[in-house]
Amino acid sequence: MTNHSELATFAGGCFWCMVEPFDERPGIINIASGYTGGDTENPTYEQVCSNTTGHVEAVQITFNPEIMSYEELVNIFWQQIDPTDAGGQFNDRGESYQTAIFYHNKQQKQIAEQSKQELDQSGKFSKPVITPIIPAKTFYEAEKEHQDYYKKQSFHYKLYKKGSGREDFIKRNWQQTPDKDKLKEQLSPIQYSVTQENATERPFDNEYWDNEEEGIYVDIVSGEVLFSSHDKFDAACGWPSFTKPVDPHQLNEETDTSHGMIRTEVRSKNADSHLGHLFDDGPKDKGGMRYCMNSAAMRFIPKEEMDEKGYSNYLYLFK
Repeated sequence: MTNHSELATFAGGCFWCMVEPFDERPGIINIASGYTGGDTENPTYEQVCSNTTGHVEAVQITFNPEIMSYEELVNIFWQQIDPTDAGGQFNDRGESYQTAIFYHNKQQKQIAEQSKQELDQSGKFSKPVITPIIPAKTFYEAEKEHQDYYKKQSFHYKLYKKGSGREDFIKRNWQQTPDKDKLKEQLSPIQYSVTQENATERPFDNEYWDNEEEGIYVDIVSGEVLFSSHDKFDAACGWPSFTKPVDPHQLNEETDTSHGMIRTEVRSKNADSHLGHLFDDGPKDKGGMRYCMNSAAMRFIPKEEMDEKGYSNYLYLFK
C-alpha cells in the first residue's frame, strides 16, 4: 500500500453535518470544513453566510484511494443531502447552503456525473437531482471553532441535525426496511431469530466462535462489512469477539434494557440487523472494547475469496 492521497470536495449544506459521515472511516486522512466556489479571498463565516461571496460551505477530504474509493465517497455524500433542493438544505436557505460536487480531475468528474445520473434515474426522488458537478476552486479553511464541530459541541450538533430536518430526511430516504417474508425464506431459523428478533445463539455452539481463518465478517442480510479477522480474539465467552469494527459508521449502538440488564446493543446500520452487544472488558492494549457478536448474524468471507465475491477493496486489511 502506498502513501498516495487525493482530495475530494463536497458542499452539502451546513458543513457541521458534513464531517461526521466521513470522519474516522477507513482511508480518510483528514477532513477540513471551509468555503469554496466563490471569488472572495479568505472569507469569514459571517461573510459567507451573508450570501454575498459566491462561496458555499463545504468539506475537503484528504483520502487514500486504495482504501476508500472516490466512488464510495460520492455515495456517502448523496446519502447526507437532499440533492433535489436548489435553494439550500433543510432549514438552511440561501446560496451558501447549496449542494455541489467539486471535482479535482477528469476521473472524479466522470465518476460523479455517472453516479448522479444513476441516482436521478433510480426513482428514489420524485424531483430531479440538481446538485451541480463543477471544477474545484480555491478552498479556504473555516475558523477553528467550526472544525470538528460534531465532536466539540456534540450535544448542540445532535440537536441541530435533528431540528434542521436532515436526520429524519436521511432515515426516511436511505434506511432500508427489510422484507420480513423474504428474509424468512433466505435465512435459516436461527439467523432470522437473531437478526430480526434480537435472539442470542448458544455459546460455544455457533459457527465462528473459534474460527481462526483470515478474512472478513459481513452482515448476513445486507453483506455490509462488519469485522476483520485481524481484530478477532478469544474472549473465552463462546461467541466471536472483536476489538473493533472495520468501519464504525457501519454499526449503530443502542441501549438495551432487556433481561433486567443495561447493555449496549450493536446493530448493523444499513440492514438494521441485531448483531450482538458491546462490552468494555476487551484487551486493554487494543482499546478495551469487546464486540460480542452472534455467528448467525454474520457470514465469513475468507481472504482468498474476497476478490471474487466483490470485496477486493477490503484486501488492504491484510497487507
